[in-house]
Amino acid sequence: MSANAFIRLLHHPVKFRLYLLWKLPAAFFSGVRLRVIDEQHCEVTVPYKWFSQNPFRSTYFACLAMAAEMSSGLLAMVHINAQRAKVSSLVVKFEAAYFKKAVTRTRFICNDGGLLKAAIEKAIATGEPQVVETVSTGTNASGEKIAECKITWSFKTKSRP
Repeated sequence: MSANAFIRLLHHPVKFRLYLLWKLPAAFFSGVRLRVIDEQHCEVTVPYKWFSQNPFRSTYFACLAMAAEMSSGLLAMVHINAQRAKVSSLVVKFEAAYFKKAVTRTRFICNDGGLLKAAIEKAIATGEPQVVETVSTGTNASGEKIAECKITWSFKTKSRP
């Protein structure tokens, strides 16, 4: 499947929500939603609502982390699905810095599609696992930085049976 075909599939409102419900029910019920994606960047949002809040009246950090990971993970999926070889992916490290309480919808943007594509292509070309660090930045409706998350991915080709 080409990258553009996979992106069109992600933008299908019903199919992507069914995918979330089936594979990532916590993201579905927390209200994590894909807003924009292309081969270079991805934007994902998470609302501040009853299901995603903590006792301190802000968005629970795990919901923020879920949206941050999804913004880079969907980019990885775009580039993996564009390959003929089977590639496995794994988050090997997650770091987050939180700067402000998330009390409105938080938007996470990852602009590391090129880094992910290069790592995936190198894993296929060399047969060796490749590790790449992506950054996803979360902002509120006013554009204030809420969080910055560094997600480190490992990619390797799957052995053929």
